[in-house]
Amino acid sequence: MAYDRILVTGGCGFIGSNFIRFMLEKYSGLKITNLDKLSYAGRKENLRDIERNRRYNFVKGDICSRRLLKKWVPLNDIVINFAAESHVDRSIVDSSPFIHSNVLGVQRLLDECMRSGTEFIQISTDEVYGSISRGSFKEDAKLNPSSPYSASKAAAELLCNAFYVTHDLPVSITRSSNNFGPFQFPEKFIPVVILNAKRNQKVPIYGNGKNMRDWLYVLDNCEAIDVVLRKGNRKCGIYNIGMGTEKRNIDLAKAILRIMGKPLSLIKFVEDRKGHDWRYSIDSTKIRKLGWKPRHSFDSALRETVNWYLSNEWWWKKLV
Repeated sequence: MAYDRILVTGGCGFIGSNFIRFMLEKYSGLKITNLDKLSYAGRKENLRDIERNRRYNFVKGDICSRRLLKKWVPLNDIVINFAAESHVDRSIVDSSPFIHSNVLGVQRLLDECMRSGTEFIQISTDEVYGSISRGSFKEDAKLNPSSPYSASKAAAELLCNAFYVTHDLPVSITRSSNNFGPFQFPEKFIPVVILNAKRNQKVPIYGNGKNMRDWLYVLDNCEAIDVVLRKGNRKCGIYNIGMGTEKRNIDLAKAILRIMGKPLSLIKFVEDRKGHDWRYSIDSTKIRKLGWKPRHSFDSALRETVNWYLSNEWWWKKLV
């Protein structure tokens, strides 16, 4: 099936905005509608360079609004849902917004896709698996979320599966590892390190800094999502997306400080986060068999990311 009209929800966020720009540059005949309620982390500035693109349409609104969904979902071939509350620390303080957006919002989207016969891709996270001490999770592993955030994303995935089984709704799910790159909100780990170091402020590291994550450059994730769009199984096919580059938090912070020429003495260990997962690791063999592989090395992508933040103070200055 040709996908000439795509509804992207949450397209003013970090991954969504990078995906929209990537897709419009790659496909000259593609039209994208971006539905975003512009929460604190969803910013129109993320896409200010394409605002006048005739193939791009922005609609301000909440994915929980049945009225808006009834208007916009049927006009598109597929919905790709990036809309989500995503910061684990915030979910520990108050999980209510996460249930509203990440669970109820997905249910409303699935309802309208079912009614209008529109396909659906849910953008999820490797955090639904929980922590793993050895090896890597494959797509058929048991879900074992640890935080309210990851639990809400797991619930959304279960809804996707239920709508496929019950209603035969064409749906796919992607589970990506920790994304990084331009336009990531300053509350996330890598921007925190960069921006604190730039201002010669202490860089906070949870616990002993040995928690390990598999890091994924956002543009590689965008390419992977496009592969799932074009080649993915809509019978609730699930795809892990990861570079296979695991880094301890402390080592990643040191690497950023070295790139910036800042002293390692800026690092400050702080009380560990509640329920902090020790290690995330996913096996991305399945999507690689569809022809995807990361184009960027971790080191070059990290350097590009640092340089982007240092060169775009206009974007982050009023946020920190």
